[in-house]
Amino acid sequence: MTLVWTPGFNYDTNASAYIDAVEVADGQALETATRLAINDFVIGCKNDGIWPAIKASCILAGARTLAGALVPLAGTAPTNFNFVSGDYNRETGLVGDGSTKYLNSNRNNNADPQDSNHNAVYATNIGTTGAFMGANASNTGGGTGTNFVSRSGFTRNRNPTGAASPAAIAPGLFAMSRNASGSYIARVAQTNGTINDTSQVPFNSNVHVFQRPGNNTGLAIPTDARLAFYSIGESLDLALLDARVTSLINAFAAAIP
Repeated sequence: MTLVWTPGFNYDTNASAYIDAVEVADGQALETATRLAINDFVIGCKNDGIWPAIKASCILAGARTLAGALVPLAGTAPTNFNFVSGDYNRETGLVGDGSTKYLNSNRNNNADPQDSNHNAVYATNIGTTGAFMGANASNTGGGTGTNFVSRSGFTRNRNPTGAASPAAIAPGLFAMSRNASGSYIARVAQTNGTINDTSQVPFNSNVHVFQRPGNNTGLAIPTDARLAFYSIGESLDLALLDARVTSLINAFAAAIP
């Protein structure tokens, strides 16, 4: 499928490639307003200087089908475990079941530098249980750092102990970003908190979305939350990412009939 350009409008090259791939997966075109919302998001991230840090990402909303929603905005496509079309809503995203449904991002936790990493999801419904994303269920004490972001706001970024939420949990961006060895930033409910915890060598495991995977001595902790976006990569400004993703999801709500 060839993208039908909006007359008199030039799309960003990354946005147009993504939209074209989504439309191929969907088997039909997106609404012009949905296309423009995606284009605005990509251009906004570039203007903010955060686009290069996004190494693996899916917009889990906007597309007409689940197949379209799993087209990667950046990086490799995730592997779908047990999600079906009925789990997907174009405006609010993909919902887990707290049991068997998750995505393997196919991006290794150690693909980004030890002291430059972010993990982020946008939850339109935080659900009742589980971890939104993670790599490795528990640290075995061998000096290896683990990562995860939970629905309670608890985070761990390349360290074994983790930290409680910096604010009362609410739908929106749940994220963390490390750009120093001694601390990282966690963001919940549009609030940043600094977590003073020294980094360790990143654990060698793919990052999962809708759960932190169960391996070594720990158990998987799947979530029943509904997620509309995820991103993995190098350190970035979480407030800027939050603003861009929130605007994108709001724009979808206005654009989609």
